[in-house]
Amino acid sequence: MRVLISGASVAGPAAAYWLCRRGFAVTVVERMPLARVRTSGHAVDLFGPAMDVAEWTGVLPAVMAARTQTEVVSFQRDDGRGVNVHMRRLVAGISGRHTEVMRGALAATLHEATRDDVEYRFEDSIRTIEQEPDGVAVTFERGPAARFDLVVGADGLHSIVRRLGFGPEHGFRRFLGGYLAIFVLPNYLGLERRMVVWNAPGRLAAVYPVRETTMARAGFLFRRDEEVAVDPHDVQGQKRLLHHIYGQDRWQVPRLLDEMDAADDFYFDSISQIVMDRWSSGRLSLVGDAGYSPGPAVGGGTSLAMVGAYVLAEELARAGSNYQAGLSAYENRMREVACRFRKIGPTTMSTLIPRTRLQVRLTPPVLSLITRMPGPLQRRVSKLQATPARALETIPLTGPAETT
Repeated sequence: MRVLISGASVAGPAAAYWLCRRGFAVTVVERMPLARVRTSGHAVDLFGPAMDVAEWTGVLPAVMAARTQTEVVSFQRDDGRGVNVHMRRLVAGISGRHTEVMRGALAATLHEATRDDVEYRFEDSIRTIEQEPDGVAVTFERGPAARFDLVVGADGLHSIVRRLGFGPEHGFRRFLGGYLAIFVLPNYLGLERRMVVWNAPGRLAAVYPVRETTMARAGFLFRRDEEVAVDPHDVQGQKRLLHHIYGQDRWQVPRLLDEMDAADDFYFDSISQIVMDRWSSGRLSLVGDAGYSPGPAVGGGTSLAMVGAYVLAEELARAGSNYQAGLSAYENRMREVACRFRKIGPTTMSTLIPRTRLQVRLTPPVLSLITRMPGPLQRRVSKLQATPARALETIPLTGPAETT
């Protein structure tokens, strides 16, 4: 059976690996060049079952070697003083198995694991999809048209497959009340294994190093009750908006705005979820953020994408030629965990981007206090809130040795 996957970040190559292993012929199309895929994105977390999938895929040693190794988050004040929170102790109360890695490094590792068995078409994208009784006719922006038995959208929040197969994005996207901007800059602060974060009511700025390089990544996150009228393709307009929001702030913010203006890899998007009743239609299906994004940077979407890719391939392999049964089983297994992940984004935003000056002052010492609690008590406290680790507990996975 021939499968086309749109998207080569995380969910796409992960699904491609397991589909190839189970006898499918897989093509992956990706609009960005490979070099950009390898360096794109921000730091992401893998929890519990997502770590299992990485291990079963054979990439866990490479993922661990590429981990960010962030040990301390330092919450900064305008005067340069701050409160340090030890990440390892904080995360230990949430999940017994976790790592943080740059999204681009994870994508590069998954590409290395699949490139000999998967046909990759970089710098191309799907133009049209036409479902027919015996397959799917697909045309591309650059490459020749082709036919496939199934098409999988693993192409993120703004999925082409979802738009062509299910309808316009506005019918499925739920705005969570915030925006995210990310860009690369020189590591002029000399950060090593440390992230620095500055908060003001309704907004934050953060900088963290890119391991084994002289560069760092900076991020701006800010709240908005309603979506702003900025063209998603107008990069200069997006940067002007950030100058308007952060232009009077102190700390390192003026320098970060200057570095943002010079950055050529600037990323800006709303913090939004994708909410759908179903992720399959005929011979089309969605995986990861394309079908159930819990919210960029706040919802644990990378862990969910890794698990979703594994479950999709497992159910399609189990169903054999009855792909409809496989897609239905995939949806049934993922539905509850996707619903749980939707609760994470709003909870995380309330911690990341405090609304009031009092919350800004209280958040760092409260987080620091949690890291000093005894392990059992810390785990009890963590159970009071929605986290990716807790949500993933609802979907036990069967190892590949038990399914082949």
